[in-house]
Amino acid sequence: MIKINNLVKVYKLSARKMQELKTKNPEKIAVKGVTLEAKPGEIYGLLGPNGAGKTTTLRCVATLLKPTEGDIQVCGFDTVKEGEKVRNSIAFLTNEIKLDPNFSADYMFTFFGRLHGMTNEQIETRRNELFNYFGINAFKDKKIEELSTGMKQKAAIAVSLVHDPEVVIFDEPTSGLDVITAKSVTDYLRKLRDDGKVVIVSTHIMSEAEKLCDKIGVIISGQKVCEGSLADILETTGTDDLEDAFFKLYSQYSAEESAG
Repeated sequence: MIKINNLVKVYKLSARKMQELKTKNPEKIAVKGVTLEAKPGEIYGLLGPNGAGKTTTLRCVATLLKPTEGDIQVCGFDTVKEGEKVRNSIAFLTNEIKLDPNFSADYMFTFFGRLHGMTNEQIETRRNELFNYFGINAFKDKKIEELSTGMKQKAAIAVSLVHDPEVVIFDEPTSGLDVITAKSVTDYLRKLRDDGKVVIVSTHIMSEAEKLCDKIGVIISGQKVCEGSLADILETTGTDDLEDAFFKLYSQYSAEESAG
C-alpha cells in the first residue's frame, strides 16, 4: 500500500529560474498538502494538467525527492528513513529516466536484475515472461538508441519490472505511444492490478483514466481537489464524463484562486 500524508514539496529557485518564471519569490510550492492511499488490487490514477504536481508527487513516493513536509509510506516503509527498502519494493517509470542508449534491452534487463540481487535463473524466468508479453525478443539485441519510441518504452517497462515488485509507479506511461503499444501497456497494468499489485499512474489523458483507473485523484496547482471512483467524481461534479468533470473542477479552482 502507498500512504501519502499531507505531502508538501517546495523547490528553491535559482536567480535564473526566477527570471524565467517572472517571479520574485525564491520558492515554488509544487505540492500543497496532498493526502491519498493506493491499495493492492487497484489502479490509482493521478489526473491533472502539466505542471500540476503529479510527477513531483510520484518522485517523492519513489524516494527521488525528499518531502518538505508530510510523510509517505510504501509497503509500511518510510520513504525518507527506509529508502532502500522502498526502492526494493517498487518499479518506477518516467519518460525523464532513460535507458542507456549504448546498450541493448537484453543487457539492461540482466544488469538491473543483478542490481536487485536476482539469480540468473530468476532473471531468465522474468525475461521470458516480459519479453514474450511485450514482443521484445525481436529487437532485444539492438542498441536502445536504434529503437523506436514504442520499443524503448516496452524495454523500459520490462527493465523496471524485472524484480517483480509489489508496487508499480508509472508516470505518463503511454505518452507519445501509438495506439497498439499504448494498449499493450494499459493491458499489462490491468494484469498487475489483477495480480494484487499496488499500481499508481499519472496521466492527463481523460479517456485513459476513465478506462484504466479504479480510483482517481484530481490534482490542480499542487492540490488534490477531488478523489473517488469515476462514478463518484461524476456524481460530485454533476457531469456525464470525466473531461467535463475535470474542466468543471478546474474552472471552480481557478475562480477560487483568483478570488483568494
